Amino acid sequence: MAHPAQRRWYPVVFAIAALVLLPLSVLLLSWQTIDVQIWSHLWETQMPRLLGNTLTLVLGVGAGVTLLGVSLAWLTSLCEFPGRRWLDWALMLPFAIPAYVLAFVFVGLLDFAGPVQTLLREWFGSGLRLPRVRSTGGVIVVLVLVFYPYVYLLARTAFLAQGKGLMEAARVLGQSPWQAFWRVALPMARPAIGAGVALALMETLADFGAVSVFNFDTFTTAIYKTWYGFFSLSSAAQLASLLLLVVMLVLYGERRARGANRASNERPRVKALYHLRGFKALAATTWCGLVFSCAFVIPMLQLAVWFWQRGRFDLDERYTGLIVHTLYLGAMAALITVSVALLLAFARRLAPTRAIRSGISLANLGYALPGSVLAVSIMLAFSYLDRELVIPLSSWLGGAGKPLLLGSLSALLLAYLV
Repeated sequence: MAHPAQRRWYPVVFAIAALVLLPLSVLLLSWQTIDVQIWSHLWETQMPRLLGNTLTLVLGVGAGVTLLGVSLAWLTSLCEFPGRRWLDWALMLPFAIPAYVLAFVFVGLLDFAGPVQTLLREWFGSGLRLPRVRSTGGVIVVLVLVFYPYVYLLARTAFLAQGKGLMEAARVLGQSPWQAFWRVALPMARPAIGAGVALALMETLADFGAVSVFNFDTFTTAIYKTWYGFFSLSSAAQLASLLLLVVMLVLYGERRARGANRASNERPRVKALYHLRGFKALAATTWCGLVFSCAFVIPMLQLAVWFWQRGRFDLDERYTGLIVHTLYLGAMAALITVSVALLLAFARRLAPTRAIRSGISLANLGYALPGSVLAVSIMLAFSYLDRELVIPLSSWLGGAGKPLLLGSLSALLLAYLV
């Protein structure tokens, strides 16, 4: 039986959970009416390709972020080599570059008319052809370079938390460093690695900008095209619900992986275990530096070159307005989100009942919802409220009778909050 003081938190927690459940309920209600013509067209012309592309993207990005994230985390957390101290934190900087920006840079650099292929044709003849950058492999490489820090951060933390004693015990038992990694360190870090891969895959499923730059159709681009191409918001919502089902499966795997993780009783290490020399040190520095250069240094240098060549001549008062709007929107979203998060944290601390914990778990589902899913569901919900409530009420009060919620700032802030 909850104490009266604890029950005071129920309205706050349940109201926040209801905001998160709003997009889910709208998507489920969209299946009440099905446009047979649109779905038959999608199934005959789009759906098999969308399913194949999405599956290929998920498998490719999953394998890529695992390879990069685990290898980089192992080298920077357990090995000492030239440049390790600054690469340790520098390898997290690709988080600062949005996926669509990196995609735009890669296409601009490596496309047929880009500077790289143009220079190579001048050196080796006009018959030289590199693999097409606008391909499945191209979009997978870009997303891997953007999302590998998820795995890198969690794997690095897991390797550091394993302590020194476990690895030394493996060495005493006759294991080489490579065998100790496969038989001791990697199995213990597997839950954290799985959680990082799941987060990267959720970001991959939600991505719209990068796949659009590469003209690579997935569920997110299909939702947009159904919305604006067929002018069917309900069909777009139904596609979004299918994408949401896939995301929920990935989220379930991430929760299972996180639940299986157990903290080590050893004290975390602060020093490297293996001091690499000679060729091994050179290989470690080269590998980490290559990933950092491709994911951060080269894109930033190319953006700076483009800005100096053309962008600086286009600067005018429009950019001042864009910067002000961005800061204004970011500040409002941050203030609302942090305030709501603090309320949930206080509710869990002061009223740790089963109902409160369940409500907070529902509220925490929002981070797994792709932006396209949120956009479609919130647009549907606000369109219904405008049509059934706002417009009739405005007309009754003598107003213009125009929609106020659809496309408003409140809709965008609600999506950020969820």
